[in-house]
Amino acid sequence: MALDTGEVESVADGYALFEGYRVNIVVGEDVATSRAHQAALLTMVNAGRRSLLGGVHVVGALDVPLLVALPGIDTSLSEAVVSLGGMLTAKPCDGSPTIILGEANNAAATGAPSIVATFDDWRGGVGPVGEFARLSEGKNATLGAILAAAIAISETFQCLRGYVLAARRIVGMSLWNPGALDWQADEGAPAIHAAPSRLWLMGLGHLGQAYLWTLALLNFEDPAEVEITLQDYDKLTAANDSTSMLTTLDRVGQYKTRVVAEWLEARGFRTRIVERMFDGDLRLSADDPQVVLCGVDNLEARAALDEAGFKLVIEAGLGAGPDEYVTARVHCFPASVTSRSKWGGLERDRAKGDGRAYDNLVESGAVDACGLVQLATRTVGAPFVGLTAACLVISELVRRLHGGPEIEVVDISLKTPRQRTMVPSAQRIQPWSYGFAELRLADLFDKPACRQALA
Repeated sequence: MALDTGEVESVADGYALFEGYRVNIVVGEDVATSRAHQAALLTMVNAGRRSLLGGVHVVGALDVPLLVALPGIDTSLSEAVVSLGGMLTAKPCDGSPTIILGEANNAAATGAPSIVATFDDWRGGVGPVGEFARLSEGKNATLGAILAAAIAISETFQCLRGYVLAARRIVGMSLWNPGALDWQADEGAPAIHAAPSRLWLMGLGHLGQAYLWTLALLNFEDPAEVEITLQDYDKLTAANDSTSMLTTLDRVGQYKTRVVAEWLEARGFRTRIVERMFDGDLRLSADDPQVVLCGVDNLEARAALDEAGFKLVIEAGLGAGPDEYVTARVHCFPASVTSRSKWGGLERDRAKGDGRAYDNLVESGAVDACGLVQLATRTVGAPFVGLTAACLVISELVRRLHGGPEIEVVDISLKTPRQRTMVPSAQRIQPWSYGFAELRLADLFDKPACRQALA
């Protein structure tokens, strides 16, 4: 990003710039008993440490039991925060933006904006301290909590990048009705009590891992009821660590499918692995999942998405470059157009690598012409954008399971979120079984009644 904008004249200068970006997260006492608050905190830490190289500084009483199951961590929330790359501090660092989560004392740092993150089952957002009302923030409102966390890190990052509106405005979204601009209004949406149990997931990079982080943090009654087919053929690279929520540098060089399967199985899910490129020749059997979530950026593969026999395809694409990296678009098929008509015959534009920073790389001998082209064509990616897209993708399935509206396209920019657009599905899919698993609910819900509602 910094090379493309001309802010720096070398890769080292770019790292130095981003190492000045950090965030404070001040956590209230709610985090001790609320699974959703813990999910929001861990999502902010996980995405924040990949975007803000100066660190994620967490303030609050975190020596409490961990309520969110994470592989390899079974003791305290403080251990989980540190394992994901967060730093435990006694007070906020001055000069850095602050995110307030829960009933905190609002002890923000001086010299930088502070925002409050809030959520309920279907909604998530942020706003300046004291300028808007918090949502209900139920203890099991995990999906909304993840959305709020993604938006909070987005606003922080854009603020540090110099966008004057970021972290000084109210920003949020309803996953029940993504097109609604008044996301704080109560729409009477039902409580979330079920999620899909059988999925095919294609592509295990930035988007695919964001899908899985979001899905796996939902509070399933029995994760063993959930089976996910994982399709990819690549190995993890160091670049994946900067954008992909399940990647750590110690797993670089290993196949994505196996690393992700290990993470999911440690969480209690069942997995199947397909290590081959999707080229449109895939044909499903009766035992395969009938719903696919796609996170690949290969235009040829995307063009063939609705030709493999899946009953429902949900895919997302992210913007590229130093300006468009904050954009995302979600498509569902079957739709009013085919995937072939949308992406068939298109070619990806290739960057040229213009600018003083690129010239310096060649002159210094750090890269040759081939390496320069490879560097210049890298997509600018940020994990909070993938997480926002993941919330839209996962909620599309969850909403359909709860009888909500079906959507064909959602288009959003986290820089100008009020300009987002939504296109309802042109044709509703005839009723059929997606397969679902129950989520744990607060005691006030009657589970037999929930089962009857699902039936």
